[in-house]
Amino acid sequence: MCGGIASALTFGVPESDRASPSRLLSRVVAYNIGRIMSYTLAGALAATMFSALPAVMPQAGHQLLAVVAGTVLVLVGLHLAGWFPGLRRIEGLGAGLWRRLQPYTRTLLPVRSAPRALVLGTLWGWLPCGLVYSTLVWAAASADPLRGALYMLLFGLGTVPAIASAGMLAGGAAGLTRRAAVRRGAGLLLVAVGSISIGANLQHLVVQYCLA
Repeated sequence: MCGGIASALTFGVPESDRASPSRLLSRVVAYNIGRIMSYTLAGALAATMFSALPAVMPQAGHQLLAVVAGTVLVLVGLHLAGWFPGLRRIEGLGAGLWRRLQPYTRTLLPVRSAPRALVLGTLWGWLPCGLVYSTLVWAAASADPLRGALYMLLFGLGTVPAIASAGMLAGGAAGLTRRAAVRRGAGLLLVAVGSISIGANLQHLVVQYCLA
């Protein structure tokens, strides 16, 4: 989804700027900086909300949240592969906030400058996304605002190559991600990572329960 959005934002840049690789790159970089700033803030907020968890559940709190995060990641993978359309209900959790922010994105088009692209990217960072929500649960599990922010910062940086490529190619990369084989392969990879996380953390919970 984000690849398609990156391409759409590129077409929101005036044609004269799209024709200049340096100007287009400045817009794409600004989009991504803004997006990652929002992710980082969301990570800090999520971790702050659960900062009391270690005191309430000192033994199992982190593992329980990690199991939830792994479950969401599996659902994201199944959705990406086309086998679980129900993920849209999870993404709907952030729909209310996005409806409030979306009108402001229109006021920033066309994207005539890098600062304008930065603000637009910051708004884009709050777009409902199951993969972002999964990572946010991991950030929340840290129960530490600084670590939560760091998790989301690293997540955002990890998405830059694919999303920046989609923005620079203006549709070519997004078209690749729409291919069924590519989506299924990526989806299965997410399912595998999520399943490993679930298994490892359930094992920790069982060990803690047995030793309690």
